[in-house]
Formats: sequence, C-alpha cells, structure tokens
Amino acid sequence: MFGQLFGRYLIEKKLLKEAEYKAIIHKHSAVYSRLGAIAVAEKLLTERQVDEIHQLQRIQDKRFGDIAIERKYLTQRELDSLLAKRVDPYTNFVHLLSETTKFTPDEINTFLDAFQKDRGLSDSEMNALKREDPDALVPVFVFSSKPYVTDVAGLIVRNITRFVTLDFYIGKAVKCDKFSYSQLSCQELSGDESIFIAIAEETQAGAFAQVASEFSHISPDSSKEDACDSVCEFINVTSGLLASSLSKQNISVDLEPPQAYLNQCATGEFYDVPIYLEDKILHLLIAVNAPFKAGETPVVIEADHAKKVKKHATGKTSVLLVDDSKMSRSMLREILEAANYTVVMEATNGLEGLEAYKKCNPDIVTLDITMPQMDGLELLRKILDYDPDAKAIMITAAGQQDKLIEALKCGAKRFISKPFNAEEILINMSDVLEY
Repeated sequence: MFGQLFGRYLIEKKLLKEAEYKAIIHKHSAVYSRLGAIAVAEKLLTERQVDEIHQLQRIQDKRFGDIAIERKYLTQRELDSLLAKRVDPYTNFVHLLSETTKFTPDEINTFLDAFQKDRGLSDSEMNALKREDPDALVPVFVFSSKPYVTDVAGLIVRNITRFVTLDFYIGKAVKCDKFSYSQLSCQELSGDESIFIAIAEETQAGAFAQVASEFSHISPDSSKEDACDSVCEFINVTSGLLASSLSKQNISVDLEPPQAYLNQCATGEFYDVPIYLEDKILHLLIAVNAPFKAGETPVVIEADHAKKVKKHATGKTSVLLVDDSKMSRSMLREILEAANYTVVMEATNGLEGLEAYKKCNPDIVTLDITMPQMDGLELLRKILDYDPDAKAIMITAAGQQDKLIEALKCGAKRFISKPFNAEEILINMSDVLEY
C-alpha cells in the first residue's frame, strides 16, 4: 500500500508521470513475493503445505507464518529466516523511485515529509504504512463510531492481500445513503447485531472480475453472474471469520444467504470504503444496525442438472449437490467426478433440494447450511422424514458451529468445511458410504 499511496501522491503533485509510476509498481510487485512462494523456493515447504495453509487462512484470520508454526511445518527460526529474505516494500519502492527518476535521497525525504503532512499521518501511522501493516493502517482510513465497521474493513483488506493481490490500497471511508453500481455481491449477518457487507463496482471496469478470478480461479472473462457468485463466496469467507470472532465475545449472529445484484442502486445508511486494485476501483459497503437495501431484484443463478436426473454407471456412487453457490457446486462436482462419483443432480436452495432428492434418491446428498427459501438444517430434517436412511453431509463455513452441531444431532453423517479440500471431501465421502 505504501508504494501505491506515495506514488499516486507524486503523480498528483506532478512529480511523477503515470508511465513511470506503472513501471515502478510492475518491478516492485515482481520482487515482493508472498511468503509461501519464498518458502517453496527455499525448500522449507512443499506447494501442498502452502496450499493447505492458504486454505486454513480462509477459515482462520491468522498470518501465514503463525499457521505454519502451529502445523509444525516451520520452526520459529525458519520463519524468521524467511521473513529476513522477504524484500522490504518501503526500501524497494524508494530504490526503484530513485533509479527511475534520479531523485536524490534528500529530495525523496522531502517528498515523504510533505506526503505525511498532506495525508495527516502521525509518525506511528507513517511507520505502519512503510511496514505494510494492515492491522495498524485500516483504522487510519476506516474510522467509525459504529462497532465492527473497522473490523470488517480489516478482514476484507487481509483477505485481498491473501487471496487476490498485493497491488492495492484503500481510501478514506465516507458515509453514504445511495450507491449506484453495475455489479454488487452482499451478505447479512443477523441476530444480536445486524451487519451488511457488500462489494460493488460502479462500472464494469474489471476490479470485481479480478477479485472473482483470483479468489475462485475462474476465467476473468466469465459471465457477470459467475463473477457475482464468486465474490459472494469471498464475502462469505469474511462473514464467517467475523461471526467466529463475535461468537468469542458471546455475540450470536447467523449468516444469511449471500445475494448478488446487477445494474441497480443500494440505499440506506452505510459506509463506503474505496479499494484501489491497480488502476481499478472497488467499493466496500458496510452497514451496521442501520437500514440497508442492496437492490430490488437479486440475480438468480440456476443449477446445472436441476431439471433432469443424470444417469450414472452401475457401481458408481450417486451424489446430489444442494448449494446456492454455483462456484461451490462446480468445485465439488469436479473433485467428486475425478474420483469416480456421479453428480446426478444439483439444486440451489432447500425447496429445490427436497424435490431433487425425491426425484433421484441419491446415495449421498451434500447440504449447504446457509441457503435461501429453506436452509440446510431444515432441509436435512425434511429429507430424513422422507428417508430415515439418507446419508447427508453438511457443507459449513466458518461461524456456523452451532448449526453444524445441531445438524449432526439431527442425523447428518459428516461435515465438509468451506473452502474445500479435496482430500477432506473424499475421506468423508468414503466414511459415509460405510454407514
């Protein structure tokens, strides 16, 4: 964030040209590697271990190195060695700036002092910016008298750093009552508190698609609906982490099904936090215990195989997938079919799921807990009423522990955590078949 913010300031003051800035940022990003990549290069971690740590980061708001030590993949000494090999972003940017522009160190220091004064940063805040420390930086840009606003922004920033890009920075949060957009994905946490989290883009400039592509590994040219669905899952990860944090404070919230909208207007009382991804702008909208309406008509994404039962070869295990996320269904289907299972039908909500179960009578059904119209817990009860021998596996995100425990008590055989891990899925499938 330091390089982007300071570089943009120099452009504003006509001290740096746009082309020079882009060249510096390109070189800067090329050498500022993620810790996992350095660990693999140093042969301290395997790519599989790095992937596992990244998976755990989606359900635990922890640093890469902390998880690596907890899993006993790295010692503290090895982690310190890796951190020492990581390029310091501040030093690297200043070096590239001097190399590109021929500014002297004294001139750069003068610009830095002027930048700090212009942006109203204290010495500690400036040092946090130089260290690229999001925990210390977010409160500078996202200050609110309402609870949780800064917490949500911090989670989003950390998840962008983990799963999307290092080349971004945030702007100052502003209060809004209206926001027109081309694409928006959102989720509500309801219960003891009401919290809306939305990510939106005013025009289809590519920031929304970038988050979807990097987080879900879908094509950047995928449809708007697919991009919305993937960003919904990105928000769902953030919501789950927030719900888990709140539960530790004895604050109970439920995750409502994520929703997506196209070419509409959000209204209410909320904060707008601009997030600059490279040269594109994304908007984080946060409403806490205040009215918020994301739009009039949400996007409806139909399920594949929803109308017709797919035939499967004798000897193959048949599976019904019930999940409102197309991305989640696609990932599950890919893992299962590669392991010789047959996905016979898909459904996007509990009502569809019950109808589909009665139509195809699968060997195993996977049920997402958070879905529209009828959630996974209610659907589980109805399926077991229809078929007491049903073999159901619950799909759960972080922050849904209470509902998961209730589902297991009701008769669910196993559970699978989001984000998906192929090994975990296949072990649970095998275990359930033995019932």
